Amino acid sequence: MELIEGIVLSETLYGETSKIINILTKDGIVGVVAKGSRTLKSQLRIGTTKLTLANFSMKKKDDKLSLLVTSDIINNFTSIKKDINKISYAAYLLELASQVMKQSKTEEVYNLLISALNKINEGFDYRVITNIIELKYLEYLGVLPILDCCSTCGSKTNIVTLSGTRGGYICKNCLTNDPIVKEKTIKLIRMFYYLDIDKIEKLEISDEITQEINVFLDSYYDLYTGLYLKTKFFLNKIKRW
Repeated sequence: MELIEGIVLSETLYGETSKIINILTKDGIVGVVAKGSRTLKSQLRIGTTKLTLANFSMKKKDDKLSLLVTSDIINNFTSIKKDINKISYAAYLLELASQVMKQSKTEEVYNLLISALNKINEGFDYRVITNIIELKYLEYLGVLPILDCCSTCGSKTNIVTLSGTRGGYICKNCLTNDPIVKEKTIKLIRMFYYLDIDKIEKLEISDEITQEINVFLDSYYDLYTGLYLKTKFFLNKIKRW
């Protein structure tokens, strides 16, 4: 018997009453069979739904999927599941975390995801929390932008904007046709990288600055990560509503 903490990434129907669930853990992604979990009386029914954080007890089987025995719920993220926008952002974070974990199997990828979901569930701005995670995950993807000097010449002075296509900060001397962002945007994007999500007590950032940061991260991800996420496509639709 093995006990692991994890969060359900996805569910796939299996047989008439069972399903296979993929669980993101601190060590990677684990697939297990949850027998009978689709029946109304099953004790595994609620604890095996997508976006459920739990302690999972399972029987390991050689060359086969493990068999789930119990699911002890830690957090069901009820607040997130009541809001279509929060659900959409959470689904994106789940997919993003799973892709980052495949490239960099480290406990911190898991920890950052859980911290982010906790904050969104508590009512903090899901857009800002998502941007913070997106920036932090770039380190584990090996493509962290340059946010301590000009990405073109290396100057630490006269930084006037940031560019996703040019890899980070841009100074006055290297500025071409790059859109100018607010000074606060320049400061916040760097602060996001060092910020401890668990210690956030207040988060008030204007829509304009949030949008500037989001545009930067979107273009940077498109150019430097090579990731294609289905949930991101849906998320972009929601942003246009």
